[in-house]
Amino acid sequence: MSASAAGPAAPGLLCAFAVTRTPPDPSGLAAARGHEEGGPLRVLYAGGLCLVVQDVPADVFGEEALTERLNRPEDLERCARAHHRGVEAAAGRGPVVPLPMATLYRGDLTAARAVAARRQVLDTLLDRLRDRTEWAVKVHAAEAEPEAAAATGPGAPARSGDGGRGYLSRVSARRREQQGARGKALAEAEAVDAALRRHAVAATRHRPQSERLTGRRAPQLLNAAYLVEDARRADFTAALARFTAGGTHPAVRVDASGPWIPYSFARWDEDRQADPDPHAAPDQEADPDPRAAPDQEAPS
Repeated sequence: MSASAAGPAAPGLLCAFAVTRTPPDPSGLAAARGHEEGGPLRVLYAGGLCLVVQDVPADVFGEEALTERLNRPEDLERCARAHHRGVEAAAGRGPVVPLPMATLYRGDLTAARAVAARRQVLDTLLDRLRDRTEWAVKVHAAEAEPEAAAATGPGAPARSGDGGRGYLSRVSARRREQQGARGKALAEAEAVDAALRRHAVAATRHRPQSERLTGRRAPQLLNAAYLVEDARRADFTAALARFTAGGTHPAVRVDASGPWIPYSFARWDEDRQADPDPHAAPDQEADPDPRAAPDQEAPS
């Protein structure tokens, strides 16, 4: 374990982006932009591994100031994008383990010790993520046609001679119809997940996002990530294309993005790498980066 060969000793904090075995290309690292308030990205060597870091001012990245900033949506997005740029810069020559956004240390020595202490886990992760990428898939219920909803909903005009009993009957029928539609959509979302898992090395579920985040009226039923071998990417994307094109599962709408750096499968705690049980407890409401929820590793 050794300190960075080029790191300044200026007062402040160290923001860490990702761990890799192979130092990134120097020109690519120099061209990359991390947090706009910090210095240039650099490599910190720690126990045979490379940690891409950036010196950042303590008055902006201290716990209280950072918490306040990350509570503002525009600052949260800016920090997430800066973090993603740092991770991308680290990933130029091989697999990387992205660290949680806003992972901060009090200097090079503290950061190097933290990486060296996790060497075994990090080596396992780097081996696991080599030649693999992440694909994000979101499944929403299909939105009901406005005309049909208006004709059968509780607010539909009363028919001539129709009394309160008829109104309640229509409300009850509409409720049963909605429950049936949701059940069908949930079953189709599970079918999509099961089919994609057959082409993936691992899969994990994040908590479905709220309407505020998705901008859709229809509920999100599945927010999943899949770790896919590069050699099997064609099989995975062919299966995915059948779902995103629509028609095979009319009760849902499927959206996908990728390939991504495998954020969802690069956790320092390797026991939480992936959730083999599709019915296990959901994860936080967020996407992998710039989808990942902010976190801060307490400096020691």
